Amino acid sequence: MITAIVTFALPAPMSRQQARDTFLGTAPKYQGLDGLVRKHYILSEDGRTAGGVYLWRSRAQAEAAYSDEWRAFVRAKYGAPPVIAFYDTPVMVDNVAHDVWSDVDAAP
Repeated sequence: MITAIVTFALPAPMSRQQARDTFLGTAPKYQGLDGLVRKHYILSEDGRTAGGVYLWRSRAQAEAAYSDEWRAFVRAKYGAPPVIAFYDTPVMVDNVAHDVWSDVDAAP
């Protein structure tokens, strides 16, 4: 499993309500995306940085999703280019499902 943390500096602060409305508008784009297990939209407390925390089945699937087209979409939508950091995710704790997955398990 791979976790990708994507951030972008906003040209102007965004309120929580603005972020919520914007994120709800883009959420359908990520439903059913090949290899994406889950996405968490994020907004800094000062509203100046936004992004997402993604859990992917593989690095290749993540990189395929972060195409030039996707990068252009983010830049156009939020006014800034995305910065992407990848992390290996060998273990995941899920307190909702009351389970722990390792990289050899099939995650939800």
